[in-house]
Amino acid sequence: MLFVSQSCNADLVQTIEQIKPSIVGVGTFQKMRSPPVNFLGTGFVVDDGRYIVTNAHVVPDSMDTARNESLVVLTGKGNNPELRTATIAALDKEHDLAVFRINGTSLPALKLGDAEKIREGQALAFTGFPLGMILGFYPVTHRTMISSITPIILPAHNTKQLDAGKIRQLQKSAFEVFQLDGTAYPGSSGSPLYDPDSGEVYGIVNMVFVKGKKESALSNPSGISYAIPGSYIRDLLKRKQL
Repeated sequence: MLFVSQSCNADLVQTIEQIKPSIVGVGTFQKMRSPPVNFLGTGFVVDDGRYIVTNAHVVPDSMDTARNESLVVLTGKGNNPELRTATIAALDKEHDLAVFRINGTSLPALKLGDAEKIREGQALAFTGFPLGMILGFYPVTHRTMISSITPIILPAHNTKQLDAGKIRQLQKSAFEVFQLDGTAYPGSSGSPLYDPDSGEVYGIVNMVFVKGKKESALSNPSGISYAIPGSYIRDLLKRKQL
């Protein structure tokens, strides 16, 4: 049986209150659409408070500019979040990362920790919007543990599916990610993975292992999720457009 001390719980309670103002939603806005906001995923504030980190896969491939559809970031909480217009400042599809720049005043930024220090078995947490705005715009927190630090490549079902070209591509694109025992859901993509005591961010949730069809991520979650280490976030922030 796993026992969690009251002091650990108290630390996380304080940390959640500290980081919640930095958790945002990512989506698109079109005034004449119903609903006008299309929620795509979670993000969090970094740098000088005007930059948002999220996953590259939540960025839409195209938008209806003829009908003034725009990329937005949702801040605040409740059923009427504030919308901030956003632009893409940097994109790294290989590591599934994107950085947005938002307009308006700065938001509270989260600090990036040294992801190289993370070890298997370490307890962390992540906060985001696991079902989008279905339950209202209220951040949700999950405890998790680093189950493994493993290459992101997924094995083929059998060796017949592998040829020399595919093997070279796997070797080229492989990089280590954090495997988590916490359950992520649609909408959790882009959630910061952070230390429960300090609130320092060590990674970003980017996908969940799905058993069967995509719908089973809700009805029968695997309890296995993945996060991109924060070192790649640092690298991308150095390449952002001002």
